[in-house]
Amino acid sequence: MKDRTRAWIDADRRHSWHPFTDQADWEKRDPLVITRGEGVWLYDSEDRRYLDANSSIWTNIHGHSHPKIVEALQKQAATLCHSSYLGFANNRASELAERLCSFFPEQTLSRCFFSDDGSTALEVALKMSLQWNAQNGREGRDGVISFEHAYHGDTLGASSVGGVSRFVKGYGESGLPVYRVSDLSDLRSLPEVVVETISAVVIEPLIQGVNQMRLWPSGMLSELRQWCYDHDIHLILDEVMTGFGRTGKMFACQHEEVIPDFLCLAKGLTGGTMPLAATLTTEMIYEGFKGEGRTLYYGHSYTGNALGCAAALASLDVFEEENTLERIEEKGLLLESNLSNLTLRRLGLILAFETQDGVDFCHELKKQGVLTRPILNTVVLMPPLAINQHEIEFLAERVTRVANV
Repeated sequence: MKDRTRAWIDADRRHSWHPFTDQADWEKRDPLVITRGEGVWLYDSEDRRYLDANSSIWTNIHGHSHPKIVEALQKQAATLCHSSYLGFANNRASELAERLCSFFPEQTLSRCFFSDDGSTALEVALKMSLQWNAQNGREGRDGVISFEHAYHGDTLGASSVGGVSRFVKGYGESGLPVYRVSDLSDLRSLPEVVVETISAVVIEPLIQGVNQMRLWPSGMLSELRQWCYDHDIHLILDEVMTGFGRTGKMFACQHEEVIPDFLCLAKGLTGGTMPLAATLTTEMIYEGFKGEGRTLYYGHSYTGNALGCAAALASLDVFEEENTLERIEEKGLLLESNLSNLTLRRLGLILAFETQDGVDFCHELKKQGVLTRPILNTVVLMPPLAINQHEIEFLAERVTRVANV
């Protein structure tokens, strides 16, 4: 495999275009070519090992190539990889929809709409909210409230409700009518004439990811839920990053016992193995789309993909079999205590700290056998939830070594 590394890099240089990447800078250095993963570790084409300290962009949950999920994928691939969800059901999608809705009390989030990724999960929620209002006697509610510095994805609707200028510039401005607020005080100060035009509020609960992992004040989410009730406005929770255990509970909203009108899930849904997303919503929203002329004309070719659903079901099984949720706070505290020389922000197993140059810091970490990505000058540590004590100590020691240089 080593003798093919140069050929792979050359092919990448000639033909590939990487996301969120200055391609001029990319072409100045040879990239790692990742060829396999095992547990919290990734291996490159030269067989060098690296701890995956950002869970492959916040997706991996139980470690790479977890045998339970691999077995489920192999078994499903031998039976059915995909069939259309337009006009048909499939057994794995039915089971997963039921399983996801079961995390919430009956008569709450009882409907599941599948898509492909976090951006599209948000698109689904936005389209549902706007169309539901338009065809259920609430015409004129075509605005959305979002929060400054938020990130909700890169498709047109999702980017237009984002609050990070570099992800909006050039196209997000042409999307939905959006009112951005910085906090609840700003929200409460909006004129009534504006509030009356709002269809939904969208927020990343408890913590903003791309905003350098900034935590919301305790109790803020439950207050926002009440404000939305009071003004008859939908609440959309973007749990693309925070879902599936990252914060110490299965979903971040459970920390404050908040149930939204729309819950957007992706990233960790399949344990970090397959692209799959889900938008959960209520029976009231679902009922508002019944009848001629009320159909939600939205969907993807791979909606309800059987392979992705099989992986997600296996991942949920692993949560139960390995008691994953019970140990997250303990692991987060252990990593924090081993990095006591740094000023950290932490929620569950999400940690972040500031450096003078985030890019340089992460390049040095790579030399030490740790992979992660910075957000500006913020270094994010979000390893797979399966990380053990020895691996936590390795990660902390390597981060400390670079920080002390």
